[in-house]
Amino acid sequence: MKTLKKILLYSLIAFVIMQFAPVNRSNPPVDGSKDFVAVMDTPPEIAKILRNSCYDCHTNETKYPRYAYVAPLSWSIKHHINEGREHANFSVWGNYNEDLRKNILENAVQSLEDRKMPMPGYVAYHPEANLSPHDRKTLSAYFESLLQPGKPNPPK
Repeated sequence: MKTLKKILLYSLIAFVIMQFAPVNRSNPPVDGSKDFVAVMDTPPEIAKILRNSCYDCHTNETKYPRYAYVAPLSWSIKHHINEGREHANFSVWGNYNEDLRKNILENAVQSLEDRKMPMPGYVAYHPEANLSPHDRKTLSAYFESLLQPGKPNPPK
């Protein structure tokens, strides 16, 4: 019994100490003219799906929920957001070259078809971000249409 109390006490102390490890939750500034929706003149239906399901991790417009302020969960969330922005950041779409845009769109279509995005762990806490089969098909079709030869893909 004494050992269990010690373990609990030390665990509690470790948990409290973890809360002091800083996590930068500030978002870089956003230039609306470089955003995917503006650059690609995205239809409102598609823009709504993107904003509901993709923008928290794949833009500089992340809205951190309350649980993102509790370590060690906050560390994991920040890591996922950083990774998401590395793979595709819709806030800086206007800065991407043609090849990078093509690669991002191809990967997005594959991720949608494989149901890898949005991440199941994210959807568990944000059910409104879950994509219906119709939303997946709509987004995939839109991204694929942007990949078609002759489709205007505005330069940077």
